[in-house]
Amino acid sequence: MNTRTSRTVAAAALVLGMAAVPAGPALAAASAPVSAVTAIQEAPDAEVLRAAIAGLPKADATAALVRVAGTDGNWRGSSGVHDLESDRPADRDGRFRAGSVTKVFTAAVALQLAGEGKLDLNRPARHYLPELIPASYRKVTVRQLLNHTSGIPSVGSGGDTLDEWYAHRFDLHDAADTVREATSHEPDFAPGTQQHYANIGYTVAGLLIEKVAGHPYAAEVSRRILEPLHLKDTYFPGTDPTIRGPYNHGYQLFTGTDGTGELRDVSVWGATDAWAAGDLISTTADLEHFTRALFRGQVVRGPLLEEMFTLPGASVHEYGTGGPAAYSVGLSVMKLGGREVWGKTGGRWGYNTAIAATRDLSRTLVYSVNATDAKGEGMNPTAMNIVVAAFGAPSSG
Repeated sequence: MNTRTSRTVAAAALVLGMAAVPAGPALAAASAPVSAVTAIQEAPDAEVLRAAIAGLPKADATAALVRVAGTDGNWRGSSGVHDLESDRPADRDGRFRAGSVTKVFTAAVALQLAGEGKLDLNRPARHYLPELIPASYRKVTVRQLLNHTSGIPSVGSGGDTLDEWYAHRFDLHDAADTVREATSHEPDFAPGTQQHYANIGYTVAGLLIEKVAGHPYAAEVSRRILEPLHLKDTYFPGTDPTIRGPYNHGYQLFTGTDGTGELRDVSVWGATDAWAAGDLISTTADLEHFTRALFRGQVVRGPLLEEMFTLPGASVHEYGTGGPAAYSVGLSVMKLGGREVWGKTGGRWGYNTAIAATRDLSRTLVYSVNATDAKGEGMNPTAMNIVVAAFGAPSSG
């Protein structure tokens, strides 16, 4: 990879939200063989896809599950181990924490409610939640919550270090309290002028859904999306910190004061801090089905679907880049292999997830990578290999 491509990949990783792993100790478990399940027509780049997930477990990831589909063929692959203790092969149908892919479901339900006239994207969020949103944020619209241009600052919910987060992994968080804390601070910027990717807008959106629909957030998403699409392996865990059913264990690299690394099983970890922004548990098969239905207009119908493929006219606030916005309502966009790819990534401790597709569905990708630094800076090497194998390298043109 040349220097220019390396810089492009690094910049793209900020949009993708994937994680990089610092150099760590080699894993004790032996590498499990890659197992690929292919459909009637195997994608022509199957060997590249196999190579992208070969050799797991290794320092940056212990397992990977991948599904690629489209007009030029399908490919299913898994690699790595179910857990480091038994060294059993990874369960290719295992459930995992989907992280911020949850936001796509939240956005889709909000757009459905807008289509029914129950929610107005142009109306201030305070109109619906006057007792929660203070007057200082009276101009923030529903759309600005969903496309990350609200200016509401992020707030911490678990600590400043990985060890602090781990110590508080079973803490319960209340969404309304999170919003009160965030809106007690000054705005990061005037609403609509900049884009700052964060969970807070979707925390407010979850509360908006509950207010206008009259049902709990998880129940409303289940009624509107999970049940109609028969996503039987997708669910919201609520206060349960475990993953129900079959799953591959997630591990996180902890670095001691002496610089030595330790891998801890972080599969059991509460997700109430993320809620409507990132607590979904799913499978690659369910997420592939959801992605195809979404892009075909079977989830959000009519003109409102275009909200998910329209970027706001705002500059990027974070990282000091000042570049154009990359997030729409629910999705983000990248140029990969010379074509636009829309999708969303997610990261919870021990798990990286992504859904991605070209607008015409000529190529779709879903992966779950059991990354050992799933919430780190930059791009996880295994995840990057999968993305490049499926779509091609990121490009700026």
